[in-house]
Amino acid sequence: MADLRTEEFVVNMGPHHPSTHGVCRFVLTMDGEVIVKAEPVIGYLHRALEKICENRTYAQCIPVLDRFEYCTSMSCNQVFALATEKLAGIEVPERAEYLRVIMLELNRIASHLIWLGTTSLDLGALTPFLYAFREREDILDLFEMTCGQRLTYNYIRVGGVAKDIPAEFIPKAKKFLSTFDHKVDDYERVLTENPIFIARNQNIGVMSQELAIAYGVSGPNLRATGIKFDLRRDDPYSIYDRFKFDIPTGQNGDCYDRYRVRMQEMRESAKIVRQAIEQLPEGEISAKFNPLVFKAPAGELYSRIENSRGEMGVYIQSRDKEKKPLRVKLRGSSYNHLQAMPHVLVGHKIADVVAVMASLDIIMPDVDR
Repeated sequence: MADLRTEEFVVNMGPHHPSTHGVCRFVLTMDGEVIVKAEPVIGYLHRALEKICENRTYAQCIPVLDRFEYCTSMSCNQVFALATEKLAGIEVPERAEYLRVIMLELNRIASHLIWLGTTSLDLGALTPFLYAFREREDILDLFEMTCGQRLTYNYIRVGGVAKDIPAEFIPKAKKFLSTFDHKVDDYERVLTENPIFIARNQNIGVMSQELAIAYGVSGPNLRATGIKFDLRRDDPYSIYDRFKFDIPTGQNGDCYDRYRVRMQEMRESAKIVRQAIEQLPEGEISAKFNPLVFKAPAGELYSRIENSRGEMGVYIQSRDKEKKPLRVKLRGSSYNHLQAMPHVLVGHKIADVVAVMASLDIIMPDVDR
């Protein structure tokens, strides 16, 4: 009997595919149903945000960068404002710092709820999607009453925030926080012990600590490998050193651990928001300077924060007495995570590509800048 031989073939997945979370294309080399090689192809969503910022004043860069990673636009505002403030030596009022933390952590929860809902939907579960977007609407209501927007906020500005919170913000936020942990319990009751969900996630897309470090993986995806690293604690910015919160970690670095880490992170973010609301002082919400005529001194620096997907950073180079930055370079965590994907996909099947990409929480605006 002659030896049976198989022939490899190529399958295109995307760029227009609901499970690629944006316009991402994978070129998959298959041996039967098994992935032999996976090559991500990017560039379908490039918007030249960095070059646009180099032709805008520092204040005008904020609404542009709302589109950098629009699931957490507050973080985009914060990282650029933080870099500019360090460059120019601007001191942010204490009340503004607390308002920033409240908005950042609420936005982190909202982003994780998008991840939870879309991941569940990718794997065939509709109910968690409906649950997650129900709670996300409550957070977006808080943002809308504060700045008038529900997705791109233009709220955190250089020197502080755009406006103070309205009187009804804190009662509504406290009402949301009083029930949120119970809502997370509901999510977990649906998914955590679900045999189908476990089969689709456990021992799938295992990422070692060495691979994660080599590719600059950060955030929940890094912590799922067991590395307890969080910029809010290990390289503190704003006033995060005033709050008590835990840093959840996993052990195996698989899709299931990434799920467990993010579920716990939502609880920890709610804990930070509660503390920030209780400690919120009175006072000014912005530093005393005119953003229309603001000119940064000559210099350069890199600023980074802990975004919901990992490290988000911005490099700024400035000329003396110029209203516009000379160079702007953005760092999005999804790019690094996407580059690590081919290493964890080999040996899996096409259906596992969906689970792995969802668990890494990759979105393409964070990649194509």
